[in-house]
Amino acid sequence: MRILITGGAGFIGSAVVRHIINNTDDTVLNIDKLTYAGNLESLIDIEDNARYEFQKIDICDTEALEEAFDNFKPNLVMHLAAESHVDRSIDGPAEFITTNIVGTYTLLEVARRYWHSLNEAEKSEFKFHHISTDEVYGDLEGTTDLFTESTPYAPSSPYSASKASSDHLVRAWYRTYGFPMLVTNCSNNYGPYHFPEKLIPLVILNALDGKALPIYGKGDQIRDWLFVEDHARALYKVVTKGVIGETYNIGGHNEKQNIEVVRVICKILDELKPQANAVPYDSLISFVTDRPGHDLRYAIDASKIANDLGWTPEETFETGIRKTVNWYLNNLEWCRRVQDGSYQRERLGVSE
Repeated sequence: MRILITGGAGFIGSAVVRHIINNTDDTVLNIDKLTYAGNLESLIDIEDNARYEFQKIDICDTEALEEAFDNFKPNLVMHLAAESHVDRSIDGPAEFITTNIVGTYTLLEVARRYWHSLNEAEKSEFKFHHISTDEVYGDLEGTTDLFTESTPYAPSSPYSASKASSDHLVRAWYRTYGFPMLVTNCSNNYGPYHFPEKLIPLVILNALDGKALPIYGKGDQIRDWLFVEDHARALYKVVTKGVIGETYNIGGHNEKQNIEVVRVICKILDELKPQANAVPYDSLISFVTDRPGHDLRYAIDASKIANDLGWTPEETFETGIRKTVNWYLNNLEWCRRVQDGSYQRERLGVSE
């Protein structure tokens, strides 16, 4: 297959690209605007593969997208490009509206015109896979409720509202135009190459630097944690085996309070990289004012993808978080280059 992936230099997108190049015979065109969260250093291991190509493209750029579609001629599109950080969306929602809504609309229209240009055999093979988040559902009040594919949308932040809007656009293109789409909504991802301002890498790196480990509110917010490589396997399963018009929820079956996650990381670091003064890392935990509109609990019912497509996560939280901590300990140079901006300066041709 020839797979066009948007946002393939991001955290989840790069995991998908690596999975496809390393485990299939498919060819990938990765298009990414390379915002702060796009890092081509996450793809160094596969960047010279003959089945991989990168182009710097903004998904709001119709002309550039049309040229990419016409030249690459994809069978499948996996749309991961998005602004995704909740705190950033609260401080500056405009970019989220532009990329997540206008960008998705632009991509849909270019993809729809390309689909119409195909012959009948090619049309029957083409799929557009839109990758979204469980945050579109809002939050859960009960301790046993789960998000299903039919849970009503109730987004809480500018980020989740923009993703909900993009989900609606994709489904409308299917209903109105018969455009062959699939949608997935996933729980919180974690793992290697995660941008350092996110919770898990932030805690690891702050702890190693002896800095405070800031926790919103009481740290009692509950998330279902999904190892990113499990997610990449699920996404490939959906785009190749999923049923047109369907939505699949993808979760890790690992509900944890944020404070639990932080304490687990601290315990692993105490074992693998103890502080010089032997003081436990959890002594660095500090509680800060909660985020506005902070959702309390997310939890995914992933039974549909398990029953229909045979996907279940391979990692438990315990195995996945240990792999993640070890990866950061072994890749501190990658982290440093992200933190000081080196990865951005070099890609723009500016020397350090």
